Amino acid sequence: MEHPYRLVYPKTASSCAVFNACHSGYGLPAEFVEKSALTVAELRSSEDAFVDRLIALAPEFGAPMLAANFSRAYVDVNRAASELDPALIEGVALQNTNSRVAAGLGVLPRIVADGKIIQTGKISRAEAEARLAQCYFPYHSALNALIKQQKQKFGLCLLFDFHSMPNAALKATPFVNGRMPDIVLGDRFGVSCDRWLTGFIEHIFADAGFNVARNAPFAGGYVTQHYGKPKKGIQAIQIEINRSLYMDEKRQIPLPDFDAFQERISDCVNAMSRLGPVVLKFAAE
Repeated sequence: MEHPYRLVYPKTASSCAVFNACHSGYGLPAEFVEKSALTVAELRSSEDAFVDRLIALAPEFGAPMLAANFSRAYVDVNRAASELDPALIEGVALQNTNSRVAAGLGVLPRIVADGKIIQTGKISRAEAEARLAQCYFPYHSALNALIKQQKQKFGLCLLFDFHSMPNAALKATPFVNGRMPDIVLGDRFGVSCDRWLTGFIEHIFADAGFNVARNAPFAGGYVTQHYGKPKKGIQAIQIEINRSLYMDEKRQIPLPDFDAFQERISDCVNAMSRLGPVVLKFAAE
């Protein structure tokens, strides 16, 4: 498999932001596909397809952009490395299992969308550790280095963790302004990102015509929880985009008006990349 991630730096670093797309990769090793009971399309059904394309202009706005090249069906970097599934991996103890792992959604997933099982039987602990060494640790090493770099250069870092959500996942969600949300902002209920900053981001998307919700049904995953430390100058927020707005979910292809939608998201990315001075001003007050 190719390099585990793609990192694009701006020609001129003018923003304290980091734009992250850790679930948009689609790389699957041939031996993994061969062992699976699913088709490639089924294996890719869980990925946040095309999200990296939606935020691809971030470097033009002065901020680095990091994106995974591997599929989340192979390794999910939005989980802790310790979230190992005893139903999938040999020699893993039961006592540390949480609800995500029990559901088959650990750092090495057992299922994909619609609960389809990736493969029958278990994998060895050595294979599990090899996958983490190949994808997980290099990705987090790169992300951690970016955050530290931005913090040192600008005095703070704004981590924008972009994802997409199936339209079906929103059917049971409380309506916002009388309809389902287009965007869900997850700040761990103010823990990973200060609420007033989440408010600024909400206004950016709302001004672009998006219907925005906060923390329901997604409040932020491991990336936002692990890296978000507002008191230490690292603000992290998860941004979920309704997939049905820009792609045919069944066929996993962009909609005809994808470019226009990308332009709307790019306008938001541009505005978010310029939030640094606003954060510093509020922090000083």
